[in-house]
Amino acid sequence: MGLYRILLADDEEEIREGIIKKIDWESLGYTVVGDAENGLDALEKAEHLRPDVVMTDIKMPFMDGLELGSRLRDSMPSTKLILFSGFDDFEYAQKAIKIKAAEYVLKPINANELTETLKKMKQQLDSEFAERRDVEMLRKAYMDSLPVMREQFLVGLIEGRISEERMRAQAPMFQINLDAEGGWAVAVVRADRAPLEGAVLREEELIPISLRRTVDEILGNYCAFTDFLYSDCVAVIAELSPETGVVPLIRGMNEVCKYAELVMGVKMVSGVGTPCSALADIRHSYREAQDAMDYCAVMGAGKAIYISDVEPETSVKLQFDEHDEREISSAIKMGSEEEIKEKIGTLFARFERRLLPLNQYQIYLMEMVTSLLKLMHAYELSTEEIFGENFNYVNTIAALRSPVEMKQWCTECCIRISMLVKHERINSTRVLAQNAKQYIAENFQNPDLSVDSLCSFLHVSPTYFSTVFKRETGMSFVAYLTEVRLQEAVNLLNTTDDKTYIIAGKVGYTEPNYFSYVFKKKFGVSPSKYRNQ
Repeated sequence: MGLYRILLADDEEEIREGIIKKIDWESLGYTVVGDAENGLDALEKAEHLRPDVVMTDIKMPFMDGLELGSRLRDSMPSTKLILFSGFDDFEYAQKAIKIKAAEYVLKPINANELTETLKKMKQQLDSEFAERRDVEMLRKAYMDSLPVMREQFLVGLIEGRISEERMRAQAPMFQINLDAEGGWAVAVVRADRAPLEGAVLREEELIPISLRRTVDEILGNYCAFTDFLYSDCVAVIAELSPETGVVPLIRGMNEVCKYAELVMGVKMVSGVGTPCSALADIRHSYREAQDAMDYCAVMGAGKAIYISDVEPETSVKLQFDEHDEREISSAIKMGSEEEIKEKIGTLFARFERRLLPLNQYQIYLMEMVTSLLKLMHAYELSTEEIFGENFNYVNTIAALRSPVEMKQWCTECCIRISMLVKHERINSTRVLAQNAKQYIAENFQNPDLSVDSLCSFLHVSPTYFSTVFKRETGMSFVAYLTEVRLQEAVNLLNTTDDKTYIIAGKVGYTEPNYFSYVFKKKFGVSPSKYRNQ
């Protein structure tokens, strides 16, 4: 561990310099990274320097040490606080305890006493850092969170939100075989309806838990699998054998439905999707399994329904799903022209090499165009800008006679949308900064003006606003507000005979002394000297 970082705050310069010179900081394991003459100055420096320890006087102008400590506790809870005070007062000690100050040192400060305090502080810091680094504690925390992480991974997998890289890295950790020779398939099972009078298990919330236990007991006799709770269902990702394919999974899910009905007195419905050879495509099998369950109304509950038994294969394979919509939307909003071309190429590559009826391609393209129209609506883009005048997408798609033509047309549309979206985003950030400047110009006299109040007016988050405002103006909100207030103060000093404290109030400062401090920091002279000059 390197030297611990210390920030020192005291309004008396002699005391600050005395403390810095009298202590052999390095031998104690510390380095002084900065000093401040008031609480506000200390808070700003602490946010920039990120000290491990802040040593501060209690009595300081503009912001005292107790308020500073309270603000640091909220923004940097791991930073230790040492308070100096010239008052041996029980009330101060109580307040120091309330803000969780590590040490409370009385003035005048004795170098030996402060050295002992710092030694004790270092032992505490060393202990805390050692605890954070403790491998066993980290491993235990990791193992405790592993079931939750595993479930999040599996849900992301069947929803299509897991990238190829992440899947390769994490699947073995969650005991998912990446080398199943026969591929994978998804099955889902749930209760057909709420338990009826006389059912063995009446509590609805317990049914999925009991159902998963049934899956665990029975399905292992038929195939290797991973299961988890998902909404009101039990979802199963099964590894298939190249010899038997999906048949054992269907049989196993049939047995699960029968046994669960006996145990709980409630009929079950189950759907099984078609196999996929790549785990990254498992989302298609999951969606098919969900679709298969919808057929229980005509096929009857209490058994597993295989999607290929009730739907033709081609109508399933060319579905444009939510994952595809997210992928193409992300490419349009954030990607380059080449990335858009690559993403569209990937989507069309699914069926370009397949011999399918033309109407299957057209249906697929219609689903893609629908997602594009939703994106355009969100950004208030007109169809004329993208598709030309008198656009009728049914007629337009019908005129495209091959997958190659469809891909070319779709790619050109996506690139045009991308250009307009990015242009709209740039314009919106400029407008946001302009609106913020206007609001500041109209409200800088209000001493309570803050980022939060401004963002509440603009209906944006403080984090997003701060990033945009800094990029558009080159200044932080606080720096810009200070600049506006001080320029108005200069104007009032030049054009009126108002007293300094009157001008301070007119430009948003309730504390005249702090106004003078900020003014001098900016211009090098006090307001009164500025006026005289």
